[in-house]
Amino acid sequence: MDNNSNASSFKPTLGLLDATMIVAGSMIGSGIFIVSADITRNVGSAGWLIFVWILTGLMTLTAALSYGELSAMFPKAGGQYVYLKEAYNPLVGFLYGWSFFSVIQTATIAAVGVAFAKFTAYLIPAFSEDNVLMGIKKGVDAAGKMQYSFGISAAQLLSIVVIVLLTYINTRGVKGGKAIQTTFTLTKLLSLFGLIVFGLILVKGDVWTANWSNAWDLGSLSREGTFANYTIAAALGAIAAAMVGSIFSSDAWNNVTFIAGEIKNPQRNIGLSLFLGTFIVTVIYVAANVMYTAVLPLQEIASAKNDRVAVVASNVIFGNIGTIIIALMIMISTFGCNNGLILAGARVYYTMARDGLFFKKVGRLNTHAVPAYALWIQAVFACAWSLSGKYGDLLDMISFVVVVFYMLTIIGIFILRVKRPDAERPYRAIGYPVLPALYIIMGLTFCILLIIYKPTYTWPGAIITLLGVPLYYIAVASNKKAV
Repeated sequence: MDNNSNASSFKPTLGLLDATMIVAGSMIGSGIFIVSADITRNVGSAGWLIFVWILTGLMTLTAALSYGELSAMFPKAGGQYVYLKEAYNPLVGFLYGWSFFSVIQTATIAAVGVAFAKFTAYLIPAFSEDNVLMGIKKGVDAAGKMQYSFGISAAQLLSIVVIVLLTYINTRGVKGGKAIQTTFTLTKLLSLFGLIVFGLILVKGDVWTANWSNAWDLGSLSREGTFANYTIAAALGAIAAAMVGSIFSSDAWNNVTFIAGEIKNPQRNIGLSLFLGTFIVTVIYVAANVMYTAVLPLQEIASAKNDRVAVVASNVIFGNIGTIIIALMIMISTFGCNNGLILAGARVYYTMARDGLFFKKVGRLNTHAVPAYALWIQAVFACAWSLSGKYGDLLDMISFVVVVFYMLTIIGIFILRVKRPDAERPYRAIGYPVLPALYIIMGLTFCILLIIYKPTYTWPGAIITLLGVPLYYIAVASNKKAV
């Protein structure tokens, strides 16, 4: 892996289809099958459920269109890390890279890996989360079930096996990862499309009418079906809280920018793949939620067991076999999603290491022209998060930071227009300055509402990010000593 025959640069082997599949495949994991339950409990009506998904889709599309300009200006590995470093300074770029490595990417890989295992358990019960293989026993609960203060379940171990397997495949060259990504993403897009079509064909008129008769009543809907209206202030907080789930489900669209060095004609294909991928996923997400409201009473969406709305909907559409169909769909979806996350994420750490801000070996390519050290260190952290069981909480808490960095990156377009007016821009942000400014306004509103009404979703992520400040100066000082 680390010898004289190592490659000196990335090989551009990914075309437009491959890049688009990385965008769409990295976005679609398990979220679309689950988070609508929590959104429904927060907003309480069909109209607002769809509104949350449309608003999230518009934010994502607007950001993707804006990123096209930056990807064309800096068509090299590292993506958002590079954009922030160039627009601001190395510290801001490092804070993003640190947050990305410590939680954003690695905890997402863990969450998607465990989601794969959870739905595998529908087909093979031995992989259930309840099957604790080892741990520290705490005692027996009222139902006679053993409780653990710390335990390792079969689901967690399967998640680790998947992470290690996909990491290994990606260390063997980008072609293997590309084949998995394209195949699995096309399969899950077609499967989701089929589920939506069957659901809309079998629409229940009485359910549709009941769900949409009071479509714009905004309030909290309990699992038991009780509805409570919000004050205006509480309503804004509820919408922001609801969007945490939809934003998480729509995140990772920017992963394609991290692998710019391996994309053919990156000045054209990255921007185009960002638009195509985010547009396809936005349409599917909105259509899936329309389908949910066509076959399930709103209260059933809100009270779905373990929030698995798609399982309940599939059982209505296909009968008892519906659970197996959805389990297979989510297994395909999460496997392909994790492949995209693993493939792309390592390129950020590679670029940071090349800048002297990460372990030196991480900045090397192996004989297959991929950053194997970066891939394996990412795998170690993702596996650790899988074992911790805390990835879900962290991802809720990091949504705030993710949007802050998206805003900073898009503000960077304005900064670079001033700092480097003569720089080559093969592609310019569509709708500039209106659309980029619109995203900044929407993102800022979302973050302010979270700070005011859901502070627990904000400060942990901010603390994790700020921990990067001393780490940056330690890295800089180490570099000076090395020189």
